[in-house]
Amino acid sequence: MASSETDASQDRRRRMLILNQKLDNPMDKEAEKLRGGYPRKEISGLLLLQLSFQSLGVVFGDLGTSPLYVFYNTFPHGIQHQEDVIGALSLIIYSLTLIPLIKYVYIVSRANDGGQGGTFALYSLLCRHANIQSIPNQDRSDEQLTTYSRSTYEEHSFAGKTKRWLERRAWRQHAILILVIIGSCMVIGDGILTPAISVLSATGGIRLDQPKMSDEVVVLVSVAILVVLFSVQHYGTDRISWLFAPIVLVWFILIGVIGIINICKYDSSVLKAFSPIYIIQYFKRGGKNGWTSLGGIMLSITGTEAVFADLSHFPVSAIQISFTVIVFPTLILAYSGQAAYLMENPDHVFDVFYRSIPESIYWPMFLVATGAAVVASQATISATFSLIKQALALSCFPNVKVVHTSKIYHHQIYIPDINWILMVLCVTVTAAFQNQNQIGNASGTAVAVVMIVTTFLMVLIMILVWRCHWILVVIFTVLSLIVEGTYFTSVLFKINQGGWVPLVIAATFFIIMYIWHYGSKKRYEFEMHSKVSMAWILGLGPSLGLVRVPGVGLVYTELARGVPLMFSHFITNLPAIHSVVVFVCLKYLPVYTVPEEERFLIKRIGPKNFHMFRCVARYGYKDLHKKDDDFEKMLFDSLYTYVRVEYMMEECTESEPSLLDDQETRCSGEALEAHENGSTTLSSIVDFTVTSVESIAPAESPRANNNSNGHFAGGPRASRTEIEEIEYLDRCRAAGVVHILGNTVVTARRDANFLKKLAINYIYALLRKICRENSVMFNVPHESLLNVGQIFYV
Repeated sequence: MASSETDASQDRRRRMLILNQKLDNPMDKEAEKLRGGYPRKEISGLLLLQLSFQSLGVVFGDLGTSPLYVFYNTFPHGIQHQEDVIGALSLIIYSLTLIPLIKYVYIVSRANDGGQGGTFALYSLLCRHANIQSIPNQDRSDEQLTTYSRSTYEEHSFAGKTKRWLERRAWRQHAILILVIIGSCMVIGDGILTPAISVLSATGGIRLDQPKMSDEVVVLVSVAILVVLFSVQHYGTDRISWLFAPIVLVWFILIGVIGIINICKYDSSVLKAFSPIYIIQYFKRGGKNGWTSLGGIMLSITGTEAVFADLSHFPVSAIQISFTVIVFPTLILAYSGQAAYLMENPDHVFDVFYRSIPESIYWPMFLVATGAAVVASQATISATFSLIKQALALSCFPNVKVVHTSKIYHHQIYIPDINWILMVLCVTVTAAFQNQNQIGNASGTAVAVVMIVTTFLMVLIMILVWRCHWILVVIFTVLSLIVEGTYFTSVLFKINQGGWVPLVIAATFFIIMYIWHYGSKKRYEFEMHSKVSMAWILGLGPSLGLVRVPGVGLVYTELARGVPLMFSHFITNLPAIHSVVVFVCLKYLPVYTVPEEERFLIKRIGPKNFHMFRCVARYGYKDLHKKDDDFEKMLFDSLYTYVRVEYMMEECTESEPSLLDDQETRCSGEALEAHENGSTTLSSIVDFTVTSVESIAPAESPRANNNSNGHFAGGPRASRTEIEEIEYLDRCRAAGVVHILGNTVVTARRDANFLKKLAINYIYALLRKICRENSVMFNVPHESLLNVGQIFYV
């Protein structure tokens, strides 16, 4: 008998040692396998070329169609001096080199968050490396996720000082959030303007062959194309995306070849524009007019921000290859060819793209240009959908319906409400302006603001995440702001010539996003301050002072800790509560995704005979919660596993307490190792950093028992085996699952100032009324839904 106990003890020790190694670096191998959705190990050359080819159609459509309208918007009043063409070409060459090539493709693209790009991706990186998130719903256990990376800094290091500087004042953290929202709103504005100017410029080529055709007809054709484009969005890009890359590749090849032909045919001296001295001469000669023309030059780099926003589709190396090998040289050739044509035909600047095309390929080129314009529009629309999804996950946008259009590619989403809003605004802009110049001015303003915002965020990324030397940070900041600040001052001169459009659009979306975030923050703070104390819950006893009816009650709350006020309101007004109560908290973290095996975090509230649990379901901003049978099944599977872990930990504590000390997680991990599927990680089951009554408490658990009237009553003392409790949970689940949600009305206090009353009582209330309810967002069936009304005074 003693030998058997010794063997069992040794076996337990051996398993615990194995578990220690796993816990020291959990899921490290799995984390190393992922890099932006592709294996981190070396990608084969053939696969890399294939991905580079596919990236042309998804990432570079907007940037690639800029030759359609750049020279027209640079010289809207005609070319005054022949040398101005050389100066403008020189500005285009160095703009493409400094901004898209060096800054975005080779620097900013490295600041991706697990392969995700965009302003909110940069913000999530900063939130993980500094405590700047405005809704403090994170927990120390969240940092154990495989997709969560957080650095530690030396106290006197430059990064450490910067981190403390940010965390010392709330207004600094608030300023970063405002900066992110402004940049995101400008991207949305660009998502409206890019389809308008791209399609309008492409269809404008009809007038060369049909000179009697009026502008109204061209606008009508453009509007028809835009309506069709937005109408097919619900099918998803997966079904038609196989056409994108070939169309864009043909486009780049054709504009490059035509550029070479024009250089050789008209004036090869334009190649001297590679000398930056012509930029200086251009500004000396043009004065203020030369300075304001930078708004048109800037259109040559529109779409650069979309390159970063669409980064999740492909590895960074594939994007770098496709841009360096194909996009950059063909764009330089295209602009050089148009400049060569303008040297001999300066009067044709208004439609230089189509006039510089050889007659033999005019109509094929027109069809390819129209197709490329549609692809460019699709890229910005998809980027807008992704940005709205990220903002929604980070409590910066009202609840809207998000549809996954592909079962294979999770990044392909469709948001119906946003789609139709974009369509109406895009058609309105196209029909109202009817010319490329004013739309180009508007697009330039949006792009300038986005690039400056990205620069400021990149400064913090370089300090906190990359830990660059301060000299490198200063060099990057100064060079970026000199170039982008110059462009920004230029577009300010054109505010009254269309540049006000993105400002109005961005201001509207900013008000919506900021007030929604403000209201969500105040609602969360109210719940935190008014949560029910555990002492009150414990004082009610096992029956909670009520009749315990068969079934499981899933109480949805935003709190990851504590019991919400809604629960006390519920049991105060109703005479019964379910036999098992699970507080479900759906929490979004500043990570791009949370693996499914690490999604659920289970805790017990109070003693075992209360049968109360907390389930925290964690999501990243890329993930989509869908309340269906799979979610419910995963929740209960995690709950069952938690119970097994709990009893196994108690068994280890009773048998060998000297081995455990305070390392309870290792014993519970041993139970997980024996779990039948072997794939669940410790962090998906329980957070043992909690030592209060919410953590596992070795209390008596009554035997599952149903009395004659079907109500649960505390029975005689039950055995301490997890089988009985799991069977009890199964019976309660079979009796029915009821979803309890709070129907919250948020209103400002009477003594609040006017702005707060306006924001909360009118704008936030209106947004809450017109957006989707939580029951719809969670897809909760109405027959099992119970709403609990409550008023929050903030």
